[in-house]
Amino acid sequence: MAARNKARKRAFQILFEADQRGASVQSVLADWVRHARSDDRQPPVAEYTMDLVEGYSRHADRIDELIATYSVGWTLDRMPVVDRNILRLGAYELVWVDETPDAVVIDEAVQLAKEFSTDESPSFVNGLLGRLKDLKASLRRD
Repeated sequence: MAARNKARKRAFQILFEADQRGASVQSVLADWVRHARSDDRQPPVAEYTMDLVEGYSRHADRIDELIATYSVGWTLDRMPVVDRNILRLGAYELVWVDETPDAVVIDEAVQLAKEFSTDESPSFVNGLLGRLKDLKASLRRD
C-alpha cells in the first residue's frame, strides 16, 4: 500500500474515532502519536497523516458547511459517521491541498467508502466530492 494511501486511511480513522468519542481530532491525534511512541506494536503516525488531520482541524467548520450545503437530501447528523468523515477528509484535501491531484483525492475517498461503508456510499462520496471539485475555485475561504 502506498505511503499516502496508508496515511489517508489513518487520518480517516482518527477523524472517525474523534467523531465517535465526541473528542477533538487534535486530542485523538495526540493519543495515536503517544501510543505509537510508547508501544512498539503500534506503527508511527506518518507526517502526512498529521498534516491531513491538522489541516482538517483548521478548516473543520468550513468543511462541514460545504458538506451540508452540497449534500442533497442529507444533513450532517443523518449521514453515516463513516461517510461524513471520509467526506471531511476528502473535502479538506480536495479544496486546500493543491499538490494532490483532484482525481487522486476523489479515488482515494471512494476506495475508503468501498472498504468501510455501505454499497451506496462510494457513489455518494464520488458525487459530492465531484461537485466540490467543480466548484473548488470559489470554495476556499477560511
